Amino acid sequence: MQRQTQTQRQTLKYSPLQIQMLNLLHLTTMELEQRIKEELEENPVLEEGKEETTSEDTVDEFQDADDTSGSGEEDYPTVQDYQDWDEFRDDDIPDYKTYANNQSADNELYTRPMVESISFRDDLKQQVHFLRLDERQQLVADFILDSLDEDGFLRRESEVIADDISFANSMFIDTEEVELMLRVIQQLDPPGIAAKDLRECLLIQLQRIENQDECWGWAYKIVSDTFDELGSRNYDKIMRVLSIDEECLKKAIQLITTLNPKPASGLRNDSLVNESIKPDFMLRYVEDGEIEVQLTWGNSPALRLNKLFTQMAEQKIDKATNQFLKNKMNSAKWFIDAIKQRENTMLSTLRAIVKLQYDYFQTGDIKKLRPMILKDVAEIIDMDISTVSRVTTNKYVQTPFGIVLLKDLFTEGVTNEDGTEVSNREIQEAIREITAAEDKRHPFNDQQITDLLSEKGYSVARRTVAKYREQLNIPTARLRVTI
Repeated sequence: MQRQTQTQRQTLKYSPLQIQMLNLLHLTTMELEQRIKEELEENPVLEEGKEETTSEDTVDEFQDADDTSGSGEEDYPTVQDYQDWDEFRDDDIPDYKTYANNQSADNELYTRPMVESISFRDDLKQQVHFLRLDERQQLVADFILDSLDEDGFLRRESEVIADDISFANSMFIDTEEVELMLRVIQQLDPPGIAAKDLRECLLIQLQRIENQDECWGWAYKIVSDTFDELGSRNYDKIMRVLSIDEECLKKAIQLITTLNPKPASGLRNDSLVNESIKPDFMLRYVEDGEIEVQLTWGNSPALRLNKLFTQMAEQKIDKATNQFLKNKMNSAKWFIDAIKQRENTMLSTLRAIVKLQYDYFQTGDIKKLRPMILKDVAEIIDMDISTVSRVTTNKYVQTPFGIVLLKDLFTEGVTNEDGTEVSNREIQEAIREITAAEDKRHPFNDQQITDLLSEKGYSVARRTVAKYREQLNIPTARLRVTI
């Protein structure tokens, strides 16, 4: 039996423009440049250049080409022009007639030259290839080198490696063959490569030292017999277990500190990797203490609709073509509008942040940071907290005192003894100053740091100090002891 019912429900639907804007909002400047390049490749209606028509126009409201012919603007080719162009040949026009000498040396941007480099695994393989190995040994050696992690350690067991080689190559490889080739690889440069853990890595490096004097002997015993105590810097126990005096311990520790805990770091050419940060915003300081906010567009081009396809849409060629052009033009218009909305949202967000952190941006002093959360900025710009989060995630601003990550400006508040609220970044900076000035032979523990902060007017608990210390990557007092 059929029955008719009426229900009411509330749903949230995003328009294509809103979806485009949300997808672009979290992108950094470099990611946006890549996204624009992809859109230019995928959408033929979109092209580089200043936009002539407003994005509020509907798809069918296109301007006629003759309307702008006398405006002095650039004349765009028509469909007939492209059809007539086939009559010409490349060799009909000399090169000197089509070459425009309108470039200057200033227009050539400097780019870092590309340098050919090889990975540390390839460097080790080259060393292995100079050894007299048969095909079976070469196979095992290459598999071991490919199994090294980025620090040059071999974290996998020999049995597992032997099974993997046997399965991948349909041949039986014994564990002893893997161990044999592992010992061969450990003789390569740099010393310590292919070690299974840090202890073995240090021992291999010590074995390669030519001047094996008394200090070397104590260093070898410390690493081999008291490695756990060495890691926790329990020097008193080391002296007690090995019956070593303090002077010999100092010399042995100095020798151990010259060893490389990450043997592959010497083979990795990290300087060739361009990890430079490209800021998304730039601050400009003008008169009367005013701060202007700008976007750093970098190499992102201005976008507009291709006029040739606009004219083709007006000609009503056929239904399928018109529908294709309409979809592409809609997509192009939404993309252009989404970039404009992204620009406006990002500028309004940073203006609100500068307003809340004005004292910090004037001086660059981290102690001037005010407690600020996403909600504070969202209320000023009248937007949702999630929007502010997207704008500030992985975004950087160029200031006179360096490049600042926007997320670092959002800090929790702590009330000090006089009742004023200070940023937790200010307290972290105070902890950093205390630990930097402490006696390294007798460093402060968390409770002592808490007492010193209390003397400065910061009322925080010991567990809060421990949390901030860990965030600053400052080890515990026991691990900060130096002899």
